[in-house]
Amino acid sequence: MSKNKEEINFESALLELEKIVNKLEDDSINLEESVQSFETGIELVKKCQKQLKEAELKVNKLLDDGLLEESEEI
Repeated sequence: MSKNKEEINFESALLELEKIVNKLEDDSINLEESVQSFETGIELVKKCQKQLKEAELKVNKLLDDGLLEESEEI
């Protein structure tokens, strides 16, 4: 993966996950490569979950009082 995992946006992470799934479904890759791809996929999933949770918290905050503090702006 060319981008730093901390910098990757949600949509890019999903595309990368799709590539990993396709790679893992390929019978020609070896066990070591499969494990490495799986590990990378797990890291991407965790990053996506974190981004979704942050977005959910922001939406809930907006619904509660209609305001985001300046430090929380998207």
